[in-house]
Amino acid sequence: MAEAGDRSTALNGGSEEKEPGEDQHEEGDASGSKEAQARDAPKETAEASGDKPTPDVAGETGANREGEEDEDTDSMDGSGRYSLTEDGERESEGGRRERAKERDAGRRAARKRLVPGDDINNSPSSDDDDDDDNDEEEEEQKDDEEAMEAWLGAELCDMRGPVWRAVTSLRSREIGRDSHQFVRRVCGARGLVQRLELQGRLERHTGCVNTLHFNPSGTRLASGSDDLRVVIWDWAVRRAELEFDSGHKSNVFQAKFLPHSGDSTLAMCARDGQIRVAELSATQRCKNTKRVAQHKAAAHKLALEPDSPCYFLSAGEDAVVYGIDLRLERPANKLVVVKEGDKKVGLYTIFVNPAKTHHFAVGGRDQYVRIYDQRKINENDNNGVLKKFCPSHLISSESKTNITCLVYSHDGTELLASYNDEDIYLFDSNHSDGADYIRRYKGHRNNATVKGVNFYGPCSEFVVSGSDCGHIYLWDKYSARIVQFMEGDRGGVVNCLEPHPHLPGIATSGLDHDIKLWAPTAETPTGLKGLKEVMKKNKRERDEDSVRHGDQYDTQLLWFLMRHMRNRRPPRARREGADADTDESWSSPDSSDEEEGGPDHVQCMSS
Repeated sequence: MAEAGDRSTALNGGSEEKEPGEDQHEEGDASGSKEAQARDAPKETAEASGDKPTPDVAGETGANREGEEDEDTDSMDGSGRYSLTEDGERESEGGRRERAKERDAGRRAARKRLVPGDDINNSPSSDDDDDDDNDEEEEEQKDDEEAMEAWLGAELCDMRGPVWRAVTSLRSREIGRDSHQFVRRVCGARGLVQRLELQGRLERHTGCVNTLHFNPSGTRLASGSDDLRVVIWDWAVRRAELEFDSGHKSNVFQAKFLPHSGDSTLAMCARDGQIRVAELSATQRCKNTKRVAQHKAAAHKLALEPDSPCYFLSAGEDAVVYGIDLRLERPANKLVVVKEGDKKVGLYTIFVNPAKTHHFAVGGRDQYVRIYDQRKINENDNNGVLKKFCPSHLISSESKTNITCLVYSHDGTELLASYNDEDIYLFDSNHSDGADYIRRYKGHRNNATVKGVNFYGPCSEFVVSGSDCGHIYLWDKYSARIVQFMEGDRGGVVNCLEPHPHLPGIATSGLDHDIKLWAPTAETPTGLKGLKEVMKKNKRERDEDSVRHGDQYDTQLLWFLMRHMRNRRPPRARREGADADTDESWSSPDSSDEEEGGPDHVQCMSS
């Protein structure tokens, strides 16, 4: 870019040197005398040289040389483009722009000092300077566009051909061939993913909807919200079948049906650190909710064992993982305190390997995905960690990177992790300790809240995530290319994405107070309209934030949580009376009454 600036300056300087000759030709024509023209030419040339264009050219050239040296020093690849170093470390786009602005200002100041004379003499040079600035801005904008295209296009693979063909599949089903595989193949078809569109909304909550979970059969959908209520939906007819008070004192972060429980047991966690279990009756009533564990900080996620109706895990920002067995008198058992060296690592997410249920993975306030084996956790041996994964360029990164969500694939062979102010990374869970990622998914923005991520499809064919821009992104898992792009919440942030367990559809929620249902009913595949502009905006905002990131993530998270908390209903007399009932506590023996901070039993009211 510096060389382009030199060429532009040289051209402008050349046009100024031709001006004396042009004056000489004009005056020669006016006099009509060749001798007068010969006599006046040296004089006019001398007078013209009194405008001193030479220092102007020299000044501009010198300034550009200085800028060229700075460019070679500051830019990573000599072109001023955003790029990755050999170690994969990123240079801040915002910092590069600041340096470019400083260099431009220095050039303009140098020109002003080196070009003396009155306003008349300076005006052509000022116009040229303005043209130079415009050219440089256009070139810089072009370089930014090219750098953005290069960044978005990096680490992509070719899209595979379609694995499901509608006509062939329908004919096979008609004659009874592979009919049991028909639904599975339909749900994983790219053509149907590209036809997803909004079907309807479920409206009942009065606060942000933080959690969604289908029951194993897919007939019911549970949702939890900042309004402290949990709603069980018959989503097909868009009707709330049951609504009850969760018993929590702060934002409900997750509510999940326990498998093989006949949809009668619902586990919940919240910002107050409590882990509660709701007992539901067959007559669509909530009998009560009980506290079974207590974290000393917010508890964001629960992890279910696929075949167990009475055992699950919880993780909290206090760095503790509890194993909770509802068959025991005291259900909560502290499995591990997650540490990096001697420092505790607060947790945002946890997930059980569906193929190896004794393995679970956690992520939180650092850049590492940690996998543990419940059968052999020895905190004196590598803090009990079985293996750790992290993108290689984030290991030595100075930015404060957090993992907001992670999930295993359907067969437990892959692990997906979403990083705040970064991208989504896919790891092979069978790789050895310290292995790098195998795929990277770009384009969304994860900054404002604890953003979720998930697989989509019966064989985890796609990756789906929300974004701070209010859109929903679906990537083809193999190629890492975006295949669907939908506008989600008007509130600006999509957090939760829950694919249906058996049908080609998905439920989403975020800062809006409703739940959105999506199905592949569009007549034509998506054209990804507006995707490139939104992705570029997300990238610019992320790079700008990375300059001033620091410890801002926790502050922003707390601000968002407090901003979107809604007025809660006044506690009922029944709940106040239950506060004194702490003898039957199911919480961990390590927690005190002050830490528990809430009733152990809450009788549910009919809604």
